[in-house]
Amino acid sequence: MDPDLLIELHPRLFHMAHHAAWPSIAKNGLLSTEALVDKFEITGSERSAILDQRRPASVHIEHHQHGTAVIRDNKPMTDSALQRCLTDGLSPTDWYRTLNGLVFFWTAQDRLDRLFAARAYRDSPHLVLEFDTAKMVEAHAADVRLSPINSGSTVYNPVPRGSDTFRSIDAFPYHEWRAKGRPKRGAVVEFAVQRQVPDPMNFLIAAAVRHPDGTLVTIP
Repeated sequence: MDPDLLIELHPRLFHMAHHAAWPSIAKNGLLSTEALVDKFEITGSERSAILDQRRPASVHIEHHQHGTAVIRDNKPMTDSALQRCLTDGLSPTDWYRTLNGLVFFWTAQDRLDRLFAARAYRDSPHLVLEFDTAKMVEAHAADVRLSPINSGSTVYNPVPRGSDTFRSIDAFPYHEWRAKGRPKRGAVVEFAVQRQVPDPMNFLIAAAVRHPDGTLVTIP
């Protein structure tokens, strides 16, 4: 996929986090789950429970220097569904590891709205961050990975996923997905960055906490 086309179709990126995550993000950047666990020096069985398995609930972690952080659950996936839809001989643990190594962004506002409406999330406030795609790509193109699916959900009829789900911008088969009937803005569902975005303030357009009633409280 041509980077200019990606930017034209998706000029904004959207990230959702725990409602209290802003101070940590402002200080440390956006960290993948794996990078966050490394920073907080989580080891042993606790580390494995976070990175290698399904998290049925959010996990609170603490560090003497870095304070506290919340790692979100991955309720929309189950091992049994992953076993049915994973390809290339991947196991559920392989897939959890893959996702935990990425920082995720939605490429469209409506995808974010669907997540807010999901039963697991609609009764809680969430931090919403909006970013400039062009600036993000300029700074981190080599680490960007694009996905044509919601890689963190196996609800309803889970689509196949495997080692070729996440592609670099140049390798993403945009025109193949268009030929399969995807609309122009429907081929790329997720925009991810490997491991971390250490400098998100350079690309930030807006930050707000969205409450269950739809109220947005802007973060100055």
